[in-house]
Formats: sequence, structure tokens, C-alpha cells
Amino acid sequence: MAQILKLPVQASKLGYKRVRRRCKPEDPNQLDLFTAPPAQILDFAAGLSPFEQALLWDERGDKPAAADLYAEAIKKEDCVADSYCNLGIIETQRGNAIKAFDCFSTALKHNARHSEAYYNLGNLYFDQNDFRLAQFHFEIAAEVDPDFPNAYFNLALVLAINNDPAGAFQALRRYQEQVPEEEARVAAEVLDNIKGSLAAAKVRSQ
Repeated sequence: MAQILKLPVQASKLGYKRVRRRCKPEDPNQLDLFTAPPAQILDFAAGLSPFEQALLWDERGDKPAAADLYAEAIKKEDCVADSYCNLGIIETQRGNAIKAFDCFSTALKHNARHSEAYYNLGNLYFDQNDFRLAQFHFEIAAEVDPDFPNAYFNLALVLAINNDPAGAFQALRRYQEQVPEEEARVAAEVLDNIKGSLAAAKVRSQ
């Protein structure tokens, strides 16, 4: 009989991941605008691309303005996959799961190795209680970007839900290897829970 894990209350899945990277190679002589506080970088908005402007408004919480600018970025072929991915997150926040799915899927059509799009699709399926497809997309996200800790944490949760404690254990270990000690505390608690479940399952099988 499959062992159903009881996860700690704190072990809720990690949320959707916005793309913050530049889709073009950075100029080493150019100021990194994304490291400054939003109130300061808005002064430079006129010199930014549509995607970069969209990201500024998105991080300030102005979703309508950000959505319009992501749409403009797509129209101008500026960071198309990244724009679709971030627009998909806005659609999830609006409760438009179908539009969000379309955005994430379209991001993958433009970049078949877009780790955030796979990860966000995993979250979308998780929210729809389709844990099989959630697992599939978290696995791909981790494969495409092995240094993406959030993918491992959410993969561990869905593996636990899908009654694969051994797989969940391995995914959580990968997560712990990539995050600061403080962020790994919940993972440690989940790991202890999984160890207990594995031990109990071993006893029953004897």
C-alpha cells in the first residue's frame, strides 16, 4: 500500500517565477538598472526596452501597465518568450488559468528550453490538482536548469503527493544543496518526515 506523506504546514509550494534576466547579452559598461530601487530606476525607463519597462512596472505591482508593455514587447519581438512567461503569471493573478496556460505554452514555442515557463506550467497544473502533469513540468524545469532550486522543492512536494517518497527525498536534497541554510529549514523538516515514511514503509514490507 502506498505511503501518503503528511507534510508540514510550512511546506506549501513555492510560487510562480517571473523572468528577470535580460534576453540580450549585457554590456559590461552599462549600468545594471535592476539592482537599484524601483523609485530610482523609473527615472531611466525611457531608455529601456519594452520588456525592461514591463518588468519595472510588474515589480512595482502595476499589472495592467506591465501587461500592456509585455504585449508591446511581444509585438516588437523583444524578449518574446520571457514576455509571454511573465504575462502568464499576470494572467494567473487575474484568475485566467486558460490564458495563463496559453502564455506559458507560447513561451515554450519561442524557446523550448525556457525553464521558468516549464516551472510555471508545473505550478499551474499543481493549482488545478493535476499532479501528474505538474510533476512532468517540474522535472523538465529542473533538467533544463539544474541550478533552479524552486523546481526541486515543488517537484519534491508533488512527488510526495504522488506517493514517491524516495524521489521526493532526492529532490529535496538537491534543493538544500542550492539554497542558504535558513531557506533549507523547511526542507529539513520535510526530509525528516520522508525519512519516517520510508522507514515505516520498510517495516511493513518485512
